[in-house]
Amino acid sequence: MVNSMSLLRRTATAAALLAAAVFATSCALSPEPSNAPRDRLHRVGSNYVLERPLQDLYDGVFVLTDNGGVPPRVVTLAQLTNVLATYDVVFYGEIHSHPGVHLAEMELFSALFQRDPRWILSLEQFERDTQGVVNDYLADRIGENTLIDRGHAWKNYLTSYRPLLQFAKVHHLPVVAAEAPGWAVSCVGQWGPGILATFTPTERAWVAADLDVRPGPYRDKFMQFLGGSPSHGGGATSPEAQQRAERSFAAQVTRDDTMAESIARALSDHPAYKVLHLTGTFHAEGFLGTVERLKLLNPALKIAVIDAVQVDNPTAPSFTPDEVRDGTALQLIYPAPEAFVDGEDTSAFMAKMKQERDASRCKYSLP
Repeated sequence: MVNSMSLLRRTATAAALLAAAVFATSCALSPEPSNAPRDRLHRVGSNYVLERPLQDLYDGVFVLTDNGGVPPRVVTLAQLTNVLATYDVVFYGEIHSHPGVHLAEMELFSALFQRDPRWILSLEQFERDTQGVVNDYLADRIGENTLIDRGHAWKNYLTSYRPLLQFAKVHHLPVVAAEAPGWAVSCVGQWGPGILATFTPTERAWVAADLDVRPGPYRDKFMQFLGGSPSHGGGATSPEAQQRAERSFAAQVTRDDTMAESIARALSDHPAYKVLHLTGTFHAEGFLGTVERLKLLNPALKIAVIDAVQVDNPTAPSFTPDEVRDGTALQLIYPAPEAFVDGEDTSAFMAKMKQERDASRCKYSLP
């Protein structure tokens, strides 16, 4: 009886080992990489639809759109990192207050660093006149409270950008305060580019040397955006309204050209480094805005764009063929809550916004 039981156990063990070996062999021969995503896309009409819902605000999916003629496909962070590591500059077009985007930005920054530690973090969220404050923080000459105060950090700095800046600090990576000062942008919006001639030399250096306000796809897109904003000249045809619209566009490109110039300088100052630039989607989607201006400064650069797309329906996330052209990759994300509901009184909020705008009014004027 003992011998029979022993034989049965040995037979069962051998069968289990054989099954394991067959399973391992089949996995090894599988065309799917071990880290391949289980998410898939299918077509519904002309749109691409993800075959699973997005669960919450932290749930997101990367879709590689630049596939050399191959249809868009879902990729893992590791697969996306392998692609982006071949570029000189990566623009992450973010939804500024979206937690899923900020989580993915940190994960991507870390993954790119693991591939190659020579990365520069460039931020729209710090203005060029605060570069010295950012440098002091990175060098441990000041603490975080001083950075937030003197660096005019955004209100969501602690929850959204702090992890990235801390990562750069720990690993001694350069950080670029890329944006033009808000008050300078307001000056251009109020008076037009001519106001820059009234700045002091130090102040003028905080804004790009050249502003590109020529007609083109980006100007067309911006003017279409202004269409619903009469206060900025959108949808109106009077000379005064058109002038407001042109000045609003000049203010917009003040941001774009300054960020592009900041990135170009950082690459020049740090040969062999690459740049991850965080900015709002409007500044990068469709390879327009800051992206096209950086290309004008250095046509040889290989630039990638990640465009964050809030899906309309998280139970059936989808995107359009037009959105495919907005980036090298898309990040499909759960939609953020509505800022206001229909019929809600927004007067107090609008008054506060006006107060903040008035506080950043231009200190200069034209004769």
